[in-house]
Amino acid sequence: MLIGVPKEIKNHEYRIGLTPGGVKELVGHGHQVLVEQDGGLAIGFDNDQYRSAGAEIVASADEIFKRAEMIIKVKEPQPDECRKLRPGQLLFTYLHLAPDAEQTRLLLESGATAIAYETVTSDGAGLPLLAPMSEVAGRMAIQAGAHNLEKAQGGNGMLLGGVPGVEPAKVLVIGGGVVGINAARMAMGLGADVTILDKSLERLKELDMHFGGRLKTIYSTADAIERHALEADLVVGAVLIPGAAAPKLINRELVSRMKPGAVMVDVAIDQGGCFETSRATTHQDPTYVVDGVVHYCVANMPGGVARTSTMALTNATLPYALKLANLGVGDALDRDPHLRNGLNVHAGMITCEAVAEALDYDYVEPMTALGRTALQQSA
Repeated sequence: MLIGVPKEIKNHEYRIGLTPGGVKELVGHGHQVLVEQDGGLAIGFDNDQYRSAGAEIVASADEIFKRAEMIIKVKEPQPDECRKLRPGQLLFTYLHLAPDAEQTRLLLESGATAIAYETVTSDGAGLPLLAPMSEVAGRMAIQAGAHNLEKAQGGNGMLLGGVPGVEPAKVLVIGGGVVGINAARMAMGLGADVTILDKSLERLKELDMHFGGRLKTIYSTADAIERHALEADLVVGAVLIPGAAAPKLINRELVSRMKPGAVMVDVAIDQGGCFETSRATTHQDPTYVVDGVVHYCVANMPGGVARTSTMALTNATLPYALKLANLGVGDALDRDPHLRNGLNVHAGMITCEAVAEALDYDYVEPMTALGRTALQQSA
């Protein structure tokens, strides 16, 4: 298969879809890889490293989209990239379609096949291609929150861990998944007073067994969110419904009653955000203030530590990319139901039920959609 890796064009996005090591693995299995010139240069992967791994360096993204059978990216395609896609071409990347009607429309119009990292599953309802970036984002959420608590950044001037004789900052983490666990771990490591909310008693038991008295575990209700948000210096929104828009757990009225200078970090912003006052921001302009509360809602948080993130992401995505390249889309999805769950768009059809529901499209079961295409081609 001919695989293309374009340079990312989203604001301050320095990650790239494959490391040189990932390229070498694909080439070793008999595939060709095109990498856009200087695509990984900003994070220390230069053109010579990709050439040594067996890639062909091409001058433009246009050439990659024109030639490649499979496009491997990191972030969702921007409108200009969507328009370069063509029927029969495979896009393998993060999509986050539920809150993004324009991207969904453009992907449908392209006729391409789009597999979303964030809806590929594993045994035990895991999300193996979302997990590495969730780990990064959870840890970054505390770094960002601690920084923005500084008075010069608009925060209330609290040091996350306090000092002897001065109480630490109160941190509320909403959601006990991968993001929430990593955020809580970092916050506790810095000495903060940490509370985590989740609706799964099983998960709360696991967290209590692992962290003991260092972490307060509370069953999540509207009342619990309100009480703890009003006390918090830093709130991390870490909820996820796979493929669907994030639920709004803190409304504008509650924000208006929070501590002046409190900080809210919305890690769910890719799925529309879990605070009513959230709107996507960039690394260039990461925060804004609503009712005296600082909001950090960067939509590509792991891009801030792009080298670490690229290596972690390639480690997770490479086995699936190899399966798609070795078997082709139809056979790969037929054999692997977890990879099949990643199919969001195929030949003008929505094949992810949560996306169809969020954006009011007809849902077509993935293998049915693939079967329809096969019948059309044979006809």
